Amino acid sequence: MTVTHEERMQKKKAVIDSQIDAAQEERGVLVINTGNGKGKSSAAFGVVARALGHGLKVGVVQFVKGRSDTGEEAFFRQQAGVQWHVGGEGFTWETQDKERDAKAAQAAWEVASGHLKNPAIGLVVLDEMTYAFKYGWLDLDAIIAKLLARPTMQHVIITGRGAPQALCEAADTVSDIGMKKHAFKAGIKAMPGLEF
Repeated sequence: MTVTHEERMQKKKAVIDSQIDAAQEERGVLVINTGNGKGKSSAAFGVVARALGHGLKVGVVQFVKGRSDTGEEAFFRQQAGVQWHVGGEGFTWETQDKERDAKAAQAAWEVASGHLKNPAIGLVVLDEMTYAFKYGWLDLDAIIAKLLARPTMQHVIITGRGAPQALCEAADTVSDIGMKKHAFKAGIKAMPGLEF
């Protein structure tokens, strides 16, 4: 007996409808975008646009990126509902100063902590924060405790490669973004509007 497309879609709909019926809890979600592929921060900034579209206020804290000529910053700083903080000193291979990088990460965390206490902020993006754990700039257990104690309806997105296992376990959603191919590896320069 051949199953028709309509029958397959009816079965699929029944499964999805039952999952939707079962998901009734309403609260903020902790999301981790990690992995070696391109697009972790870009995905987070897409959610910033979505949150603004729903009238949420947003706090963005960048932990590593030190440049302030990115397209996303230029755009989102113009939006009334966004607080944007560039807290990084640049990539570690550029700064080569562990103490300075640690102080910058700790200062960025102070800004982030303020957002995580503020129930008026519906979304907090902690961009490239995972490096602060990799290099020991911030205490992972203390950060997880603050993340879990944030206002009930506040969403948080943390980006960066190598998210620690404990952070992933505390999260509600974890996306591991892989890379199959990247233009930079082929000698193509980082291009404005696509890479920054």
